[in-house]
Parts: sequence; structure tokens; C-alpha cells
Amino acid sequence: MKKHLIPALSLALCLGLTACSGGGAAPSATPAPSESAAAAAGPVELHVFAAASLKEALTQIGENYKAVAPNVTLTFTFDSSGTLQKQIEEGAECDLFLSAAQKQMNALAEGKYIDEASRIDLLENKVVLAVPEGNPAGVSAFEDVNTDKVKMIALGNSDVPVGQYSEELYTSLGIWDAIQGKITFGSNVKEVTTWVGEGTVDCGVVYATDAHSAGLEIVAEADPALLTNKVVYPAAILSASTHADDARAFLDDLTAADSVAVFQSVGFAMAN
Repeated sequence: MKKHLIPALSLALCLGLTACSGGGAAPSATPAPSESAAAAAGPVELHVFAAASLKEALTQIGENYKAVAPNVTLTFTFDSSGTLQKQIEEGAECDLFLSAAQKQMNALAEGKYIDEASRIDLLENKVVLAVPEGNPAGVSAFEDVNTDKVKMIALGNSDVPVGQYSEELYTSLGIWDAIQGKITFGSNVKEVTTWVGEGTVDCGVVYATDAHSAGLEIVAEADPALLTNKVVYPAAILSASTHADDARAFLDDLTAADSVAVFQSVGFAMAN
């Protein structure tokens, strides 16, 4: 009888081990939902190219966004819209582009660089004439540039949206050619704003938001009738973005109440 006991025990032990190993394999075949969610919410670096005039507002909004999406790092590049357009066309890594004019966004759309379905008109701005503290030259109107009051005016150059608006404005006023000897051109609106603030020039044409952020005195606002288009800031996700969903989430956040409040605090209006 003892001789038959050992094989019986061995068989029972083997069956028990097989059952245990089979029951433990199933859970490891499919990760738990929480593990999958954690992987999906891994760290993301989102590259945002934006017009220089958006720097103050987007920097603040970016800080606020950390609480909304802690896994997303926003890497901003601020410059003139024309410069940013060229960088995108040359292959720079970019997920979301915010331009200060339609011209640059239209060019990228023609080249299939942006996802057209994602494109929106985000903000509106105003073109203004700003002067240094105390307004030493006594400038009060855009037309004053063509008088003895003004020896030097700062404008954006021809590939900068604010420069394009400035040229159109002064062409509409009929004095563009007459003031050529008085113009110093800046590479972006922030450079123009700096020259005005430092008193390097008697006045400069900038956006209302830049004048507000720099504490400059505004002496005139451009009559919309003198400009072909409103000063509208479009935004779009890049076709080549590898983080399109995250870019969409951030773009959506730019129209949320907290972000709207930041934009309005520096003088922007939301586009209609």
C-alpha cells in the first residue's frame, strides 16, 4: 500500500501546480487599464511657434496650463510671423503655429504645412501709434510723421505683419513715399516697441497689446477703413505634428475662460 501512495501524491501535486500556473498567467497577458492610461499620459514636449506680440500672454497662459496638463511641456518660440513661417518651411519642429496675420498662415496652407481643419481665427488686435514717455516730439496723429515734429519713426520691416499693416496704412494716407527717409525698420514688433520705449525714435507703429505691455503712450489708433483687413491672429496645428492631440487640447484651452481673461488683460479681443 505504501508503494502506491507516492505516485498518487506526485500526481496531485503536479495537478495543483498546473492549476496555479495557469490561473496566474491570464492577468499578465493584458496590462491593467490604469497602466495603459499612465503610459498614454506620458511626458510630451509641445513646440509652439507664436508671433512676438503674443509673448506676454502666452507665457502666462503656459504657466496656467501646467495645472491642466502636467505631463505637457510647452516650448515656445516667439519671433516675427514671417520668420517663423520660413523656419516651418525649412523643417523646424513645430506642433502649433499662431500668426499675427493671415498672410503667413495662408502661405503655409498652400504648402500643405498645416492641418486646415484645425485652423481658427483666434484673436484681434489694433494698430496704434506709440510714443516715448512724455511724448517729447508732441506727436498726436499718424500724419505727424510727415511733418517737422518727427525726425525718426520705427516700423516693422516688410516681412513682419505689423510692418505690412504700417505700409498699407501710410500708403492709404498718401505719404508712404514721402516718409522713407525717416523710417528705421525693426525685425519684429518687440524691437520696434523697445526703440520707442528707449526714446531712440520719436514714435513707432506697433500693436495696442505691445504698447500696453511696454507701458507706452498711445496717441492714435489706425482707422480700420485704411486697412484692407482686420488685424486677426489665426492659429493652426501643423500637418507634421507628432503630438496633434496634445496640440488640439492646448489650442482648445486658448479659448477657455481663463485664457481669454489673460488675452483681454493685455489688450487682445477674441476674434468673432
